[in-house]
Amino acid sequence: MTLVRRKFLTRAALAGSVLGAPAVVGAQGKTVLNWKMTSAYPKGAPFYMDGPGSATDLARRIREMSDGRLNIQVFGAGELVPAFEGFDAVRSGTVEMNHANSYFWTGKTFAAQYFTAVPFGMNFQGINGWLYDGGGIDLWNEVYEPFGMVAMPCGNTGVQMTGWFKKEINSVADFKGLKMRIPGLAGKVYAKLGVDVKVLPGGEIFPALERGVIDAAEFVGPFQDRRLGLHKAAKYYYTTGWHESATVSELLINKAAWQKLPKDLQAIVSNAAAACNVISEGWCQKANSEAMEDLIKNQKVIARPLPDAVIAALRQETNKVLAEAVAADALTKKVHTSYMEFKAKFDRWAEVSEEAYHGKVRG
Repeated sequence: MTLVRRKFLTRAALAGSVLGAPAVVGAQGKTVLNWKMTSAYPKGAPFYMDGPGSATDLARRIREMSDGRLNIQVFGAGELVPAFEGFDAVRSGTVEMNHANSYFWTGKTFAAQYFTAVPFGMNFQGINGWLYDGGGIDLWNEVYEPFGMVAMPCGNTGVQMTGWFKKEINSVADFKGLKMRIPGLAGKVYAKLGVDVKVLPGGEIFPALERGVIDAAEFVGPFQDRRLGLHKAAKYYYTTGWHESATVSELLINKAAWQKLPKDLQAIVSNAAAACNVISEGWCQKANSEAMEDLIKNQKVIARPLPDAVIAALRQETNKVLAEAVAADALTKKVHTSYMEFKAKFDRWAEVSEEAYHGKVRG
C-alpha cells in the first residue's frame, strides 16, 4: 500500500470515528464503527449479560443487522468501570453506551427512576404502552438532556419478587432496623418504615446475606435469585412485586455519539433494543416459572405474600415519597403526571381485559 493511500485511509477512519472510537474502512469501502458498552451487571449474569435479550445479545443483533458496520464491545461490571459508574462513563464519552437500570441514577436525577419501575406501578404491558406510545421515551430523553445522553428500553423482567428474608415479616414493626439490599424508589419507601437500606451490586448480595451484613435482599426473580444462591442464605421468599411490577432495562447512549450515527444505524439500534425488550421478558416468564417450582418443591423455600397491613403501609409511604419528589422538582412532576395519567387509563382497561381474564376465565 502506498504512503498516500495509507494517509487517505487514516483520515477517513478519523472522520468516521465517534468520540474517538476506532473506525476503519472495511470491505466495499464501508466505515466500521467500534463502540464500547459497560454494564451494571457482571459478565455471565443471566438476562442482563447472557442469554436472549441481554446486553451481549443486543450487541450481536446490532452487529448482524448492520452487517458489521457497528460493533459493540460489551464489558461487565468492574471490567472497565465499577458497576454503578456507567452513567458517568457515558456522560464523559469514555464509552458510548451503558446497559443497566435508570433507578441507579437517583443521585443524578430523581425523575430517572420512573423509567425503570414505580412502586405499585404498571406491569409490562402498561409500561411499554407509556414508553412507546404515551410519550415516556420522549420524557426520558428530556430528563437526560442536561447530561448529554439519550436512552431507550432494552429489556424487562416483568413482575419481580419482594425478596428474601431471614425472618418472617408479620407486621410493619418487623422492618425496624432490618438491613436490606434494595435500590430505587422502593429503598426510599422502606427507609421510611425503619429499614436500613443498602444498595449493592448483584455479585455482592449473596456473601452479604450469608454473613449477616444484611438481613434481607431483593434482586430480580426466581431464576436469577436461585443462580446467586440467595435461597441458601434466607428461606422466606415474599411475593407481590409491589416495588417493581415491571423492571425496565436501560440502554444509555452518549448523545454526541448518537447524533453522529447514520440514520439507518440509529434505526438498527432502536429496533434491536425494542426486540430485546420483548424477548428478554419472554425468557423471564419461562425461566422464572421453572425456577419457582424448583425453589418450593426441592429447595424447601417458604414463599408467601406480604401481609395486607404491610402492603397498605408500603402503599401509604410510597405516596408520601412520590409527593415529596413531585413538590421538590418540576421535571419530576412532569414525568410523574404523565406516568400516572397513563396508568389511570391503563388500569381501567386492564380491569375489563387482563384482570377479567385472570379472575374469571383462566384455569
